[in-house]
Amino acid sequence: MTIQRCGWCSNDPLYIAYHDQEWGKALHDESALFEMLCLEGQQAGLSWITVLKKRECYRQHFFQYSIESIAAFTDDELQAKCQDAGLIRHIGKLKAIRANAMAWQTLKQQKINVVNWLWAFAPQPPYNHNIPDYREAATETHESRFMSKTLKKAGFKFVGPTICYAFMQAVGMVNDHENHCHFKNLISPTS
Repeated sequence: MTIQRCGWCSNDPLYIAYHDQEWGKALHDESALFEMLCLEGQQAGLSWITVLKKRECYRQHFFQYSIESIAAFTDDELQAKCQDAGLIRHIGKLKAIRANAMAWQTLKQQKINVVNWLWAFAPQPPYNHNIPDYREAATETHESRFMSKTLKKAGFKFVGPTICYAFMQAVGMVNDHENHCHFKNLISPTS
């Protein structure tokens, strides 16, 4: 029996595993949410599979460390990371990871539970969109525009409304699996 998947999911085993095991499932782990927010920003102008293939390298350079450690990276350390072809060698994007760590830290210093704060942007009730074809899905929403504006005000970088909506899709704040996808009815946002 062939499993029906969203049309954006290629035959690449890495992409299939990501689609089947991660995309659209509610994510509430602080480190994982931080990683996903940063990786969505790394995607800007590129395909998600490009980022996905580099994710392990990003984990080695950034996400195996605490958010506090990432916030303390120097410009020289970030510039050195630009030499690794396993990363997207865009200094602005790498500096954005540090900026996001600093912004995350600032929120925590203000006694804000950042996980709950991010999830407060999720639409209520959660969207379970009618999507016959992924090319017809929204690329941004009122909620993602509000999230983007608020994140930017808090000091986050590479968090435009489209990036924020991709983040919302990835971490399960909305269910944008295509109607025919095997996983459409197996997950529900916020569960």
